[in-house]
Amino acid sequence: MPTKILVVAGARPNFIKVAPLMRVFAKDGGFAARLVHTGQHYDAKLSKVFFEDLKIPKPDIELEIGSGTHAQQTAEIMKRFEPVLQKEQPEAVLVVGDVNSTIGCALVTSKFFLDRPFRARLGGEVVERRRPIMIHVEAGLRSCDDDMPEEINRKLTDAISDLLFVSDPAGLDHLKREGVPESRTFFVGNVMIDTLLAAREQAMQSPILDDLAVPARGYVLITLHRPSNVDDPVKLAALLSTIEETAGDMPLVFPVHPRTRTRLQQAGLHPDEKRWRLIEPLGYLDFLKLTAQARLVLTDSGGVQEETTVLGVPCVTLRENTERPVTISEGTNFLAGTALPSVREHVHKALAASTTGRVPRFWDGKSAERIEEILQRVFDV
Repeated sequence: MPTKILVVAGARPNFIKVAPLMRVFAKDGGFAARLVHTGQHYDAKLSKVFFEDLKIPKPDIELEIGSGTHAQQTAEIMKRFEPVLQKEQPEAVLVVGDVNSTIGCALVTSKFFLDRPFRARLGGEVVERRRPIMIHVEAGLRSCDDDMPEEINRKLTDAISDLLFVSDPAGLDHLKREGVPESRTFFVGNVMIDTLLAAREQAMQSPILDDLAVPARGYVLITLHRPSNVDDPVKLAALLSTIEETAGDMPLVFPVHPRTRTRLQQAGLHPDEKRWRLIEPLGYLDFLKLTAQARLVLTDSGGVQEETTVLGVPCVTLRENTERPVTISEGTNFLAGTALPSVREHVHKALAASTTGRVPRFWDGKSAERIEEILQRVFDV
């Protein structure tokens, strides 16, 4: 019998990460992978992007959680995921990233007992288990900022996972300091980059630059959604003004996150339409084309730091910290903080810098294959 694995995704970045995993599991007769969509983020307009453009199978199970506070969302995920475990009886549950779906499903899994035992190889020994093997992909990331809800999700998920697949070398050090046995940690690279490399050629066919009337390598791409940047109207207005000032005469392309659009409306902010292209959130292929062809990217996202590193595009991260330090040490990322003088300084540095950053080890499009090979050894007992 093939090993049943429930693969959990809840937010848009999760689908980018699970796409290559679902592909490799589909090719391996030893695994029966079923995709669980919690519905933490759901946008019908973007479903085509997730399930067709990224070649992801339609979810086998949809929990339809919807929005809510962190506590409400996490609690509802837990309540709805437990009956799924009871029905499916999986030998393993795989979660990615650091969203509420990640910790909610991981916590339920760690306390769940199957109706029958199974055998697996953990830490070099064959063991009999009743609890499903808990797998965390993108483990070990740390911003060292506990005010970020994602940081709490990362720490807790790693603490209760059996197998931890690490994308950034710093993650191995973080997990070792936290007492995670080395036998449970594996540096496999970045599954998000698997998707990027697989989709890059197709993305380059997107007409998005023509649609927006912007020249290749002649515009700045901006993404902002974190409370530290968008919740204070005065601070948000000053940040947008600083970006406009430091970008010279280049057009400013700004796919506006729903949270940010609400804050702009509440603050009565209307950036100059002659400079700014305020657009709806984009599908994956359009956004990848915009990122690859930008002169500079300004972001407070995590994944964008990784994508720009692989694409060789200068990136200024508008945060006080990053859980992806390899994008700075080996990539094209500059950590600017949120103080306006520092933003100006780092934008100028990024525009003047070479974009020949070194692509980190194992960011080569084969991370999902490495994960599959390890899981084969774990379950081939």
